[in-house]
Amino acid sequence: MKKHLFSAATALPLVLFAHGAMAECGDISIASMNWQSAEVLSNVDKIILDEGFGCNSEIVVVDAASGITSQAEKGKPDIIPEAWVDLFPELVKAPLADGRVVALVPSLSDGGQAGWFVPRYMVEQNPNINKIEEILAHPEYFPSPEDSSKGAIFNGPTGWGGTIATNQLSKAFDVKAKGFDVIDTGSAAALDSSMAKAYERKEPWLGFYWEPTSLLGMYDMVQVDFGVPHDAAEWKRCTSVDTCADPKPNTFPKDNVMTLGSKSFIERTDPAVVEYLKARSWNNKTVNALMAWMTENQATGEDGARHFLSKNPDIWTKWVSPEVAEKVKSSL
Repeated sequence: MKKHLFSAATALPLVLFAHGAMAECGDISIASMNWQSAEVLSNVDKIILDEGFGCNSEIVVVDAASGITSQAEKGKPDIIPEAWVDLFPELVKAPLADGRVVALVPSLSDGGQAGWFVPRYMVEQNPNINKIEEILAHPEYFPSPEDSSKGAIFNGPTGWGGTIATNQLSKAFDVKAKGFDVIDTGSAAALDSSMAKAYERKEPWLGFYWEPTSLLGMYDMVQVDFGVPHDAAEWKRCTSVDTCADPKPNTFPKDNVMTLGSKSFIERTDPAVVEYLKARSWNNKTVNALMAWMTENQATGEDGARHFLSKNPDIWTKWVSPEVAEKVKSSL
C-alpha cells in the first residue's frame, strides 16, 4: 500500500508538470490559405509546434484578406504562416504600426516573384537569352504557334494582374515592332499547358509565370532580366493599369511574403515558439520542388509537410533546438 501511495504521489506532480509545460505553448490557431504553398507551410508549423514544443494547434482555413483582418481586429488566427502583405497594404499597415500584428519572418526568403521566364536549356545554349535586349533581337528563337514568322510571348488569362503587367510591358518595350505577338492563353490551364508542352519537347518558350509554383518545381525556368530596376511609382501609375496609354520599361516587383503573429499570441506563448517562427523561412527552389512532389502524388498539405520534414532535415533542423528536432524526427 505504501508503495502504491508513493507511486501515486510522485505521478501527480509529473502530470501537473506536463500540463504546465503544455500551458506555456497552449492552444494555437494557424491560418491556412487556399493555395498549395500556404497549405503545406501551415502543416509544417502544426507538426513542429505540436510534436516539438508540445503545443495544441489547429489549422483554420481562411482567405487572405479576412484572415489578416481577423488577426488585426480579434487576435485570431494566432499565426498566418504565409501572408502576401504587399497585396494588402491597406490591411496590414496600421496593425503592424501599432503592434497588434507582428511580422515575424519572411516566409519566402527570396519573396514571391512573378515575371517572364524562359527554359534553362535555352539559356545554356545562349547565355544571354534571358535578357530582354537579346530576346527582342531574336524573335525567331521563340516562333509563335499562330505565325512562325513572329516571336511569341505567352500571357495569362484576362483579369490577372500579371496579365495586365505583361501587356503593358510589351507596349513599353515595343515588342510588336520587334516581331513579337503576345499570345492570350485564355486560362491558367492553357498557360500551364503551353509551358509544359514546350518543355517536354525541349522547344522554345517565353511567357508570364510566377513562383513558388509546382510547375516551376517540375520545369527549370530562368527569369527574364528586363534591364531596369523596379520602379514602384511607375508600376502603380501605369504598368499595372490596363487603361494607361504610355507605359515605361519596368520590372516585376518582388512580393514580400511574411509570417504574421498576433500580439496576444506572442505575449502568451513560450518564447521558444516565437524564436522558431522567427527562424522558419525557406526559399522558392525548396517550395517549388515540394509543390511539384505534392502535385505529382496528389498529396495533401499534411502529406507534403511530412515529406518535407522527412527528406529535408538539413533545412528545418536549423530552425529549432536539437532537442526539439529529435522530438519531431521521432514523431515522423
